[in-house]
Amino acid sequence: MLIETMALEYRTLTDGELVRGLTELKGWTVEEGKMVKQFGFKTYKDGLVFAVAVGYLADMLDHHPDMEVGFQSVKVSLSTHSVGGLSPFDMELAKRIDGLG
Repeated sequence: MLIETMALEYRTLTDGELVRGLTELKGWTVEEGKMVKQFGFKTYKDGLVFAVAVGYLADMLDHHPDMEVGFQSVKVSLSTHSVGGLSPFDMELAKRIDGLG
């Protein structure tokens, strides 16, 4: 897997790395330069618990996403401000978030 072998460093992903990484992640898209995924839940509370779990994972990686919590949904947006785009940290955090399910 590309994501498992990608070194975590603050640099912009190449177009090839981004395309390959997105094929390994289910449901993630790129919108306005950010990796984005919408997660659905049975209840509002389930979404809140998920958002807290994402926050915990992000803090462990020291890489923090934007999140929008709505009724039965959480939208996660990833980018790396220091490189002005997407980095290996975004791919790694997306992989970890997907592992919550």
